[in-house]
Amino acid sequence: MLNSFLLLAEAVFYFGTMVTLFGFRNRIGLGVFVCALGAMHFLETYLASVFYVALPFGMVSPGSAVLFSGKLVMLLLLYIKEDAATVRQPIYGLLLGNALMIGLVLILRLHDIAPLPDGKLPDIAFIDKMGWLMAWGTSLLFIDAILIILLYEKLGKYLRNALFTRILVSVACVLTFDQAGFFTALHFIAGAPVAVFLGGWFAKMGAALAFSIMLVAYLRWFEARQIPAPRGLSDIFDTLTYRERYEALVEQAGRDGLTGLLNRGRFDSDGEAAVAASLRTAKPLSLLIIDVDHFKSINDRFGHAEGDKVLKSIAALLGEIVSPEDQVFRIGGEEFAILCSRPHPAARLLGESIRHAVKTSTSTSRFDITISAGISTVGETTRCLADLFALADQRLYKAKSTGRDRVVGEPGGNEADGRNTWTRPERSVGA
Repeated sequence: MLNSFLLLAEAVFYFGTMVTLFGFRNRIGLGVFVCALGAMHFLETYLASVFYVALPFGMVSPGSAVLFSGKLVMLLLLYIKEDAATVRQPIYGLLLGNALMIGLVLILRLHDIAPLPDGKLPDIAFIDKMGWLMAWGTSLLFIDAILIILLYEKLGKYLRNALFTRILVSVACVLTFDQAGFFTALHFIAGAPVAVFLGGWFAKMGAALAFSIMLVAYLRWFEARQIPAPRGLSDIFDTLTYRERYEALVEQAGRDGLTGLLNRGRFDSDGEAAVAASLRTAKPLSLLIIDVDHFKSINDRFGHAEGDKVLKSIAALLGEIVSPEDQVFRIGGEEFAILCSRPHPAARLLGESIRHAVKTSTSTSRFDITISAGISTVGETTRCLADLFALADQRLYKAKSTGRDRVVGEPGGNEADGRNTWTRPERSVGA
């Protein structure tokens, strides 16, 4: 009876202290709460490996039943009241911190250790056991934290107005999974008996109930903001796993540093794919190559900084004029390219719109800015990106040589009426 009371007292003390720190996050910073959360990790693991008390239903460790369960509930609280981008920080911090600890211990083993005056030496075996248990426990926590958040959101679809049930089911399910995973490590590393698994599971179910009651009470009585509506699972998972950062890096890697447009490498790869898709589906695809007239003289007379401003202003203008499905690239110093799913006449109209917008919107009191453009469309004679580019570049050269500030896109072959008249590759090409 005394052990049960003490476990409940530990849970209340832990929860009360942590939510107090969380409640003052706007005054003292969220970092205080997160550091306090991480500081308990060693004690949780140590107690879970050696410190057990007897209850009627089995052997129970306060480290696992109270401290670890409480940490998981605190991470759920952090997610509920903040967001996935915030809660992933302590999750990854704990995981990487334990990986760092293992790496350092492996290096420390190489030291020639000097004994203390009383002859004591460090217990490397103990450090090894604790290190691997902490690494295993943190790996489980990493999975647990993501699972509990995704389960909480999934249940929100059915239990949006039953917050207590939603939290209790989420916590109980994930703690059951965690108990099975952590007991496996305890059994092989510390020789824990089956009674530890059963006692620990019963204790964690009790902890799930107690912490869920306290969490719902805290949310309703001490947090003024509304609980957010259920969010998309895929978006949450992408955020928790930093996938959106990865995609942003991939996207940024293909961007021009000055204008932010897609670069020449992306033009080559995306252009080939777009031409292949156009041939496969018989949907129109046109290419516009745009060149800033007399750009070298702007650099020579007014400096490269002014030239950079011109390129940025034209890039911004192109982004405003084209459709969202069109792709805009900077493929050279003052040369831009646009891939658009439009037939030839529509692409020519787009080119004229761009020419007029550049002339009226970007010119300055010091100099006028105009552009020349050449246009080509996928057809019988332009069945790869190289042919499409060569034809558009040829027409751009004609625009430059015949006075500039113009768009050249003389239709030829199947460009005459702006329609792709070829059939799918496996069939004969129409006239």
